[in-house]
Amino acid sequence: MSIISRAATRSNGQRRSYAALLVVPAAAWYVGFLVAPLVVLAIMSVGERSPNGGYLPALTLAQYANLTTRITPLTNTLGLAALNTVICLLVAFPVAYTLALKVRGSWKLVLVALVIVPFWTSFLIRTYAWMTLLGANGVPRILGWIGFGEIQLLNTPFAVSLGIVYNYLPLMILPIYVSLERLDRSFLEASRDLGAGPITTLRQIVLPLAAPGILSGIVLVLIPVMGEYLIPVLLGGGKTYFLGNALADLFLQSRNWPFGAALATVFVAGMTVVVAGYLAISRRLVRIGRESSLL
Repeated sequence: MSIISRAATRSNGQRRSYAALLVVPAAAWYVGFLVAPLVVLAIMSVGERSPNGGYLPALTLAQYANLTTRITPLTNTLGLAALNTVICLLVAFPVAYTLALKVRGSWKLVLVALVIVPFWTSFLIRTYAWMTLLGANGVPRILGWIGFGEIQLLNTPFAVSLGIVYNYLPLMILPIYVSLERLDRSFLEASRDLGAGPITTLRQIVLPLAAPGILSGIVLVLIPVMGEYLIPVLLGGGKTYFLGNALADLFLQSRNWPFGAALATVFVAGMTVVVAGYLAISRRLVRIGRESSLL
């Protein structure tokens, strides 16, 4: 038995060594391209701006004390990101519900493909297309012919919200669709047999089972929108100032790299909290789902 035990222990040790070797490339990539830049950012945030712009080594928290001077782009980012995420959710859920539970046969594949079609072109090209549509020779001219007078759509918060919802809507639809596609139809039939109406079935069965997809969609939309730069510049004309625009100005225009690094560090820390909350809620939802399936 001792020989067999030693052989088994040696075999397990070899398997662990092989597994560790397989993890090394991914770990090196993670450390080199994610952790190391964040460490550099944190170090730069406690420095000072050199007289000619850039970074001067130091050890001070003065940059963090001045973050309140950039409260406007932060509030704009938080407000519009939350608002547009909610709009994406309200638009995406009926679409995903229809695709998953109402459409059958080959039409389902066609409609799902249409949801993905915007990703076949560049993000920049899609945003430029909206600049043309919302510009003076686009939709405002048509509305003027109808009799609505002069209406400005481009360079407004509405244009920014429209561009965000259009570009990020598929990222909300797909996770919800996947969750609803896995839904056991017998639950819906049992709900109808027990006399529950559509609203009750939606509230007590569909929404709880679709919660993981809804949560994933919220995270997939909220985090990229929080760091959005291109849409506020092109569709907002720089009037709707996002956090990404503030960071670009600090690093490229005023060349206050320590202040920009401090702002970016706080932003990354906030997004880390959001992701941690998402993971905690996801684990809770999975556990509740397993307990429900056992019952």
